[in-house]
Amino acid sequence: MRVLALDHGTVRMGAALSDPSGTLATPLPVIEPPEPRAVAELVAEHGVERVVVGLPRHLSGEEGSQAALARSFCAELEVMLSVPVDTYDERLTTRMADASRRAGASAARDSIAAAHLLEDYLVTLESAEESNP
Repeated sequence: MRVLALDHGTVRMGAALSDPSGTLATPLPVIEPPEPRAVAELVAEHGVERVVVGLPRHLSGEEGSQAALARSFCAELEVMLSVPVDTYDERLTTRMADASRRAGASAARDSIAAAHLLEDYLVTLESAEESNP
């Protein structure tokens, strides 16, 4: 299953795409400004079967104002797209992206964060499928 992950922000949005097997995550160019129409174009262009939007939470697990904005963006996508739209905890993905960039990754920070989000999401999907055959 091909999945598109989004690291939603108010100025720009990182994006990453899985391969058709749902194994690898590849950062895509940043979407500026973050508009649902641009996401719909990516979904159509790449045959995406699911979209996952990072849900920013505090380390305590509580949601703040950025989480409310991400949920609102998800609601806009759900109206526009014919594929499922999920949210997924994005805690620490920006820190992971910073470490990846220090290690030599050259993609935009926001898209690397989306790739880390997607990698974790795909592992969770795989685990769920294995426990519910």
